[in-house]
Amino acid sequence: MKYLHTMVRVTNLEESMDFYCNKLGLKEVGRKEVEAGRFTLVFLAAEDNEDAQVELTYNWDPEEYDEGRNFGHLAYAVDDIYETCQRLMDKGVVINRPPRDGYMAFIRSPDNISIELLQKGGRLEPQEPWASMKNIGKW
Repeated sequence: MKYLHTMVRVTNLEESMDFYCNKLGLKEVGRKEVEAGRFTLVFLAAEDNEDAQVELTYNWDPEEYDEGRNFGHLAYAVDDIYETCQRLMDKGVVINRPPRDGYMAFIRSPDNISIELLQKGGRLEPQEPWASMKNIGKW
């Protein structure tokens, strides 16, 4: 058995692509337009890990989705959690659970999918401003 991908439904494909690619840093590795079914599938992966993919499913006919919290979360290991969170904040992403412990942070996609960021190789020493930051919203 081999893990293939996790599918999340998105309400605005352009906004989601901006978030997942331009802000989070994933890249598009495949796309399929299905006119008969009226949907688009976009497959994304981290630069060095194309085996673990996220499938964005965009239904052309508008639908409302729940908050996404019942889905759980996506998780990615990052080289430097502080640098990653700062880069995301600089691009307008809210850090819902800051990396106070030098190890874990949470953000949310435009469709409220929780995304966990974990420090590769273990915790970094706690540092400001992260150590004093409070949680924002849900994560």
